[in-house]
Amino acid sequence: MSQDLWLQNYDAACRLSQEIAENIHERNRQQRTGGNPAKLNMTLRASLQKLKQNIAQLRETLNRASAQRRIMQAEADRRQNLVDDLATRETRLNASFKGDISEAEPSRSSLMTGGNGSGASVNPWLVNETEETRGLNFGEIKHQQQQIIEAQDAGLDALSAVISRQKQMGQEIGNELDEHNEIIDDLAQLVDKTDGRIKNETHRVKLLDTKSASCGMMVVIVLLLIAIIVVAVWQT
Repeated sequence: MSQDLWLQNYDAACRLSQEIAENIHERNRQQRTGGNPAKLNMTLRASLQKLKQNIAQLRETLNRASAQRRIMQAEADRRQNLVDDLATRETRLNASFKGDISEAEPSRSSLMTGGNGSGASVNPWLVNETEETRGLNFGEIKHQQQQIIEAQDAGLDALSAVISRQKQMGQEIGNELDEHNEIIDDLAQLVDKTDGRIKNETHRVKLLDTKSASCGMMVVIVLLLIAIIVVAVWQT
C-alpha cells in the first residue's frame, strides 16, 4: 500500500529542511573561503519560502483531516507534534540564514549539535533526534533515508507481484467460469431438445393407444356380428 499523502508531504518537507541546512553550511564555507555565495543565498531564500508554505499546507491538511475525523485523535496529536517540530526547525533555519551571513561558518559538528560544538546539545535541525540518526551528518542521514525508501520500494514491489499473481489467478478463474457457463448453456439446450422429443413421443404413444382402443372395439363388433350370423344360419 502506498504511504499516506500527508506523511509523504511531511517527509518531503523534512528533506527540504535538511537540504537548506546543507546549503547554509556550504554558503558559510564559501564566505569563509572568499567565494561568492550570491547564487546559494538566492536558492536558500526560495527554499525557505517553500518550506514555510509546505508547513502551512501540512497544518491546514491536518486540521481538515482532524475536523472531518478521517484520522484518530492520537494520530492527529502525533502529527501536530511533528508539524510543530518542523516549524521550530524552519524558524532556526531562518535565523541561521539571516544571522550567519556575515559570521564565520560553523563546523559540521556544531551545525548538527546546535552551534556550540557539544555533542550533548539538542540538534537544532532535527528536534527529538532518534538514536538511529544521532551522530550522523546530513549525507549519512540522507543515505539512511534512501536505504529505508529502497526497502519500502522493495516491499511495495513484492506486494505488487503478489497482487499481480492474484489478479492473474482471478482472470484464470473467471475464464474457467465462462467455460463452465458455456457447458451449462449447452447442457440446458440439450435438455430442452430432449424434453421436446420426450413430449412428442408421449403424444405419439397416446395416439397409438387411442387407435389401438378403437381397433379393439371394431374387432369386438365384427366378432359379435359374425356370431349373430352364425346363430341365425344354424337356426334355419
